[in-house]
Amino acid sequence: MNTQASALTDDYDDPLITIEEDEEAHEDDLWFLPGSLEEEPDDLPPGPRAEPPDTAVIEDWAKAEGVHAARLARVAGRLGALDDRLLRGPEGWRHRLALIEAADLSWFAGDRVSSDRLALWISMRLSGAQDDPNALARVGWAVRRLTGGPGPKADLAAFLDRRDPENIEDSAERFEDRAGGWLDVMAAAADLHPITRACMGFHLWSLAGLGQHGDQIEAAVTASRIAADDGKGAIFAPVAMGGAGGLRVSGLPFERLARWLDGMEHAIRKAMRHLDYIEAWDARAKSALTTHFGRTPDTLRAILTEWPLVSAAMAEALSGASRAAIQRNLALMEEQGLIREVTGQDRFRVWKITV
Repeated sequence: MNTQASALTDDYDDPLITIEEDEEAHEDDLWFLPGSLEEEPDDLPPGPRAEPPDTAVIEDWAKAEGVHAARLARVAGRLGALDDRLLRGPEGWRHRLALIEAADLSWFAGDRVSSDRLALWISMRLSGAQDDPNALARVGWAVRRLTGGPGPKADLAAFLDRRDPENIEDSAERFEDRAGGWLDVMAAAADLHPITRACMGFHLWSLAGLGQHGDQIEAAVTASRIAADDGKGAIFAPVAMGGAGGLRVSGLPFERLARWLDGMEHAIRKAMRHLDYIEAWDARAKSALTTHFGRTPDTLRAILTEWPLVSAAMAEALSGASRAAIQRNLALMEEQGLIREVTGQDRFRVWKITV
């Protein structure tokens, strides 16, 4: 009995055996931890990787630009010709093209405001019961940005008329942060052609979190100003005037750039044809009105080339001439077949040129 008790006492009183058994038990409890590198199998999937920087997308657009280099050069040449023609032409030409472009963009965005209705709203704030005032305001903003003012690179928030509210929550993402990320990518793509850079900026717009109701118009107007960044006569590059195919969002960068270039080429051609019509009408009107003295005929002729629709009250406000002089000259131009009345009413009549 004494020997057995001594053996039991020796086994449990040995400190080395107790520590080793405790360590083995502790390691068994931590079964969920990975083993050493030597024990890890080679067929495990890789762990999470760091996301690429925002500027990594520029490489894809640079490759797309290289694929379409010849087509890009052709479109850039057409835009340069439009720029030169607008530089030598009257100021009203740019305004007229901006009205057409903004109206076509409204149809692309679903607002469906015609250039005629847009002209009446901008000039006299006239709208019908069926017109959406918010849609008119959005398209009116597009006209203002397509006709002048600082571009989006100077101050994007001011260009878009968007600011963060003063009571914005600290946890909310600020507009200036989203805009800053988009501007950083655009600045990093400075080596790309302005037309390519504009296309890239349009397609990155919603990804940067800049989208809201009407964001398609905002993105397209911003891109059109960037594409004509080097222009002196053309403040914007037409993108929707020839159809909305170039604004379709799908496909890889080289596919999107191809559609963008096709859309711009068609839009520029349409703009040039429209200027041909306006220039031919202006020459015909100038010849027909040579026997009429005073400044009202020339002033009215300039207004009609600038605006798609003109009313007597609108012409009076824009020219500073009397209502009687305006109505007399409008009647004279209508008799000579230079303009036609489009409402068919006795009051609130509106005229447009006959091309």
